[in-house]
Amino acid sequence: MHHGQTLFNQLKRVQGACDSPLTDLGKQQAKQAEDYFAQKEINFAAAYASTQERACDTMEIIRPDQVYTRKKGIKEWNFGLYEGAPEYLNPPHKAGEESYGDFFLDYGGESVDQVEKRMTYTLTQIMENLKGENALAVSSGGALYSFYLKWRQEKDQRPTFSNCCILIYEYQDGKFYLQTSIDPGK
Repeated sequence: MHHGQTLFNQLKRVQGACDSPLTDLGKQQAKQAEDYFAQKEINFAAAYASTQERACDTMEIIRPDQVYTRKKGIKEWNFGLYEGAPEYLNPPHKAGEESYGDFFLDYGGESVDQVEKRMTYTLTQIMENLKGENALAVSSGGALYSFYLKWRQEKDQRPTFSNCCILIYEYQDGKFYLQTSIDPGK
């Protein structure tokens, strides 16, 4: 799932490897996700969060009594010199492309493929270790989108990547299948 709204989200700043705290709205969004999981009686065999403060704080609101593991492999996309810049400076996507591709490599950041590979590696490792049990992983929008681009199926409707959205994937035979996306605030 995606973390709650942060100060940089509110200020419309690029936020990747850099970090900013959750806003009051971000904390409310995390609380709504906590309520969603409680209403649906969803429990997790394991919980993981990116090493970034925004993901850890979201996790601690959602699962206050559950021990979780911090994982660098599910951190947000590193945007290099664009970190902290106004979002309007992000480049437009090239015609026919759905991501920034390798644009940020020239500025000390990561490519979409690098982000997807570390997300896939980390999440596969988590799921292989759980052997069929479920897990909660809190990450960020760009990283989640990169992962989605790798594993989407033709039938998939593009999910929302809003703050605190929940993306439910099934893991089977080394592959991830998007089942649904949920915005607990709606």
